[in-house]
Amino acid sequence: MTKPNIHKKIGIIGGGQLGQMMILEAKKMGFYIIVLDPTLHCPAHSIVDEHIIANFDDEDAIRELAEESDVVTYEFEHINAHVLKQLENEGKKIYPTAASLEIIQNKFTQKTLLLKHNIPVPEFMSVSSPDDIAQAGKKYGFPMLLKSCTGGYDGKGNYVVKDINDCENGYNALGNGKLPLMAEKFFPFTKEISVLACRAIDGDIKVYPVAENIHHDNILDETKVPAAISESTTKRAMELAKKVMEVFEGVGMFCVEMFVDKDGNVAINEVAPRPHNSGHYTIEACVTSQFEQHIRAVSGLPLGDPSLIRPVVMRNILGEEGSTGKAVVYGADEALKIPGVTLHIYGKEISKPKRKMGHLTATAATLEEAEKNAALAKSFVKIMGK
Repeated sequence: MTKPNIHKKIGIIGGGQLGQMMILEAKKMGFYIIVLDPTLHCPAHSIVDEHIIANFDDEDAIRELAEESDVVTYEFEHINAHVLKQLENEGKKIYPTAASLEIIQNKFTQKTLLLKHNIPVPEFMSVSSPDDIAQAGKKYGFPMLLKSCTGGYDGKGNYVVKDINDCENGYNALGNGKLPLMAEKFFPFTKEISVLACRAIDGDIKVYPVAENIHHDNILDETKVPAAISESTTKRAMELAKKVMEVFEGVGMFCVEMFVDKDGNVAINEVAPRPHNSGHYTIEACVTSQFEQHIRAVSGLPLGDPSLIRPVVMRNILGEEGSTGKAVVYGADEALKIPGVTLHIYGKEISKPKRKMGHLTATAATLEEAEKNAALAKSFVKIMGK
């Protein structure tokens, strides 16, 4: 008889859509789930076993979650890594590890570590004043990216410095020195791609197919798999994702966002230590979804097969412009008549413009057909605030 699984209770910091989708997979495998989230009716609330309603920076609440759980994971990275490190030192299981989280939380330390291990990244440097930014611009040329090292997501915390006269504007836009800043040379990309990878406690690594991503206003709009890149670039991207996992010694799902230039060269943009928006396609299109894989990894189970079953396109569904209020979904009937289309509505009570409210996927025999069906389905589905 095999030994019983030791991690029966999983604690998740965050009850948003990523936490919700983790829970749906965990419940299939019989796990007891406890979530910490400040919002009573968060997406995870209706399917969780216990819900600790507290702010994400509430140390006592995080400790309570850890005490009640066999292992703790998280759905986003802007949490107190110091508390998690203390809990690890006290013998609590935290995955991905607090050490990997702490490095990734700061874009400068993240990229410094990648560079140290000869992983290609755009050139970058620390800056702390408009004069520093101007010097970086002289070195890297314009346009140039200015980034806040901590706290950014969905393009927030980024500023494109257009020319030497724009340096002070960028400095002011990103907090007037209240947050650490870095300047980054613009990488002449023709495509944005991402690769999901998962590492088990025993070091086993599984790498997913390369996804091609299209962003609007710095928010992911569409993910297509397989990516329209060469076989050699595909192989290189997957190798880099595996190497990133080895560098961070992370446990659980990671997403490695990359740029590709016209010659097929690849550079790492950012690393996220969690399931990722660009990996939602895996639910319908892969043998093992990113959410099931994450639960397998953090609970000590063997990793599953990440193979792609069929070509797929994922489209994000955002709250409609000009409407804020109780969320109402339109167009589901029409969208779900389309072959291969699956609709995911996250259950957020309030819709706001550009808030991530759901997504849809279209699988098909060819990527072209999946693109056509996803676009048609997206044209029907609207989420408004009433």
